[in-house]
Amino acid sequence: MTTAISCTQYAQTHIDTNSPAITFEKDTIDYGTIEWGSDGYRYAKFTNTGNVPLIIKDALTSDGGTVATTSKEPIQPGQSGIIKIHRYTENPGPFMKTCTIISNANPNIKILYIKGKISPNPNPNTAH
Repeated sequence: MTTAISCTQYAQTHIDTNSPAITFEKDTIDYGTIEWGSDGYRYAKFTNTGNVPLIIKDALTSDGGTVATTSKEPIQPGQSGIIKIHRYTENPGPFMKTCTIISNANPNIKILYIKGKISPNPNPNTAH
């Protein structure tokens, strides 16, 4: 007799409890409506809620107008860190982007969502 087990059941029963875990304060970075040409920096705070050091291997954004950076230094269990996100703010209109965090956590990929709206250029005849 063969027993079938779903991928979800397998994953749930084989989670390594001796691994780092990344927990973000928020899964969505909401810029709201921001002024054209304004400061485009936001910060996504996270905590290593696992049992061993967390290492962020990469932070990849879905377009060139958004850049994410983070330290490559290990985050000890219980400690916090940030992903620094910069959105280019000289392209008016709404935006919805993603930031893929790759780490040694379990699971090793976490998606953050980045959204907002940039107001039109108040001086459209002025090049920036």
